[in-house]
Amino acid sequence: MDRLTNTIRPYAWGSTTAIPTLLGVEPTGEPQAEMWMGAHPGAPSRLERDAVGTTLADVIAADPEGELGAATVAKFGPRLPFLLKILAAGAPLSLQVHPDLTQAKEGWADEERRGVPVDAGHRNYKDANHKPELICALTPFDGLCGFRPPLEAAALLEGLGVDSLKPYADLLRAHPQEAALREVLTAVLTADRAEMTRTVTEAAAAAERLGGPYAPYAGLVHDYPGDPGVIAAMLLNHVRLQPGEAMFLGAGIPHAYIDGLGVELMANSDNVLRCGLTPKHVDVPELLKVVVFEPSAPGIMRPEADGEEVYETPVDEFRLSRFLLAPGGAPQALPDATPQILLCTAGAPGVGELTLAPGESVFVPAGEKVELSGSGTVFRATVVI
Repeated sequence: MDRLTNTIRPYAWGSTTAIPTLLGVEPTGEPQAEMWMGAHPGAPSRLERDAVGTTLADVIAADPEGELGAATVAKFGPRLPFLLKILAAGAPLSLQVHPDLTQAKEGWADEERRGVPVDAGHRNYKDANHKPELICALTPFDGLCGFRPPLEAAALLEGLGVDSLKPYADLLRAHPQEAALREVLTAVLTADRAEMTRTVTEAAAAAERLGGPYAPYAGLVHDYPGDPGVIAAMLLNHVRLQPGEAMFLGAGIPHAYIDGLGVELMANSDNVLRCGLTPKHVDVPELLKVVVFEPSAPGIMRPEADGEEVYETPVDEFRLSRFLLAPGGAPQALPDATPQILLCTAGAPGVGELTLAPGESVFVPAGEKVELSGSGTVFRATVVI
């Protein structure tokens, strides 16, 4: 078992206080958006083996079966198939979707053939993997997830009383659901930018004045003035997670995180296609290939069972569970067939011979037996075999 040292990513949308508060350290004044735990090449966790500093990625590469177990390597290959994060949104993240596995492989291969540098700003596919993900709230957590039914979206747009939104509302009422959502999102993202800036400004002023169901959208314009993603966001459902609740995001589902602190677990990928709320590249034609144009209610998940509380998802690359350890409780032995990362978010639980503070984590190789003891909250990230 290895105690991990993890990189904090300073993305502009990050909260300046949420991660420092969790870690019990003074804020630096800079945004701290995500703390990565895993072996992603972009920021692999660091550890010590035999008093020598190295990365989790290098440790796994040196002995995949010894670290991950033969069954994990046989199913997912010689790499850790998940990435665990603490995510702290102080401002809205980009409105985005993720490709499915086939789309990711084809998109990656196409951009490789065309010689698009992996670090190019207009590159869509950073790797050949899909990126299903799960977000579990540590604080009240606001987000957007999945399309509203078109008639509901039309009513929301009409309620703003902005003349330039009426054509979009009419389209939403006039077509079958999939065609309506596709046509309106396309129209919003390809509209004349000067005209869209005026529309966004008027819509945001109306949303701020009206409040209620418009409140989640009113603040978007302060961070992204004139961005067509402000109007695109109104096509989506608003969801608020309470601590302990989670939301799963599959391929093609448009979503954005607005505010809050959470534990995020995903397949080990960095593939994002953006719809708006970003200064970064938006590839509209490629985006339209990936988006699933179907209304979908955001399913709020609550953990199942006592002891190890599991957040069930339809993917095998990751499995998230939570332990709420009460003072005086009996130690809990963890399954040892698969690799796992254990993350403390509250208290001072014991993990084997180690004691973790909030924000601290360990990597446990497959086959190593470990018990949880003491009191606190521990999240467990592993795979499904």
